[in-house]
Amino acid sequence: MSHGVLRGSGAGALTDRYVTEVVRRIPAGQRGDVADELRATIADTVEARGPDGLDAAERDVLTEMGDPIRLAAQYADRPLALIGAGSYPAYVRLLTVLLCAVLPVVTALGVVLDVLDGQGAAEVIGGAVGAVFSVGAQMIAWLTVVFALVERFGSGKRSGPIGRTWTPDDLPAPRTPNRRGAAACAATAWHALLVALIVWQHTVQPYRTAHGKRLDVLDPGLWSGWIWPILAGLAGLVALDVIRAVRVPARSLAVWSIAAEVAFTLPLAWVVHRREFFNPAFLSDANGSWQAPDSFYTVVVLGVLAVGAGEVLKRFREARG
Repeated sequence: MSHGVLRGSGAGALTDRYVTEVVRRIPAGQRGDVADELRATIADTVEARGPDGLDAAERDVLTEMGDPIRLAAQYADRPLALIGAGSYPAYVRLLTVLLCAVLPVVTALGVVLDVLDGQGAAEVIGGAVGAVFSVGAQMIAWLTVVFALVERFGSGKRSGPIGRTWTPDDLPAPRTPNRRGAAACAATAWHALLVALIVWQHTVQPYRTAHGKRLDVLDPGLWSGWIWPILAGLAGLVALDVIRAVRVPARSLAVWSIAAEVAFTLPLAWVVHRREFFNPAFLSDANGSWQAPDSFYTVVVLGVLAVGAGEVLKRFREARG
């Protein structure tokens, strides 16, 4: 039975999700051959169990093959002696939760406390970066030590992998291309709108004072310096978002997207930090004698950097496939 027959019979969706989870964790050069080998192996094993109950047979075969993380490690020829093949999937999943969920919360709490303490943007950013490295390193080190001790001293008291037995129900939901295309279209519209607004406010000068004088909203001095890398980054993001909306993302596309995001985010954060983003005449006329506190600019800078870092992280994941 070929994989095409398995799919035509109504089964095969779980196989595709399983194969995707395996190959995304191995080097790109191996993915095609490994995917073909896995699909053929699964289809042949299901066929050997008879033509009846293909869905149930497919689930049983995948359950017997085990956690895709462990199988990917075997294909990638990664030594797992310190943690052990049985413990490795649980180790990876728990480490992912710590670094992707717990670490950001701890860092965010530290940032909030620093802002409330009246520290400037540079001090807050430095504290956040230090927290990411120090707390993240502690999480990795202690989790590794715990799993290594369990592997060393608990191997005789347990059988099988740590945690409950893996089943196909643990496979992540399949990615939906339509949703990804819609997100790319929305990103295109948003970045294009930002470009249009920046140019429009400079050419039209929409703000008018009580005396009838027209003003830029943004600092006109930006047009002799920092506005150009910001616009270049936005223009690059627009072009790359259009490409992402009409084709499957490739590693090179993700790399260019990271470069464009950095070109846009870092200059923007810098001019906000230096309070050179808005036109001083516009702020004076609009706010009167009121001035935004230092903490306001600190929070804005951190917000810009956080959004940019989130986008860069998404592109890294995209590059990994």
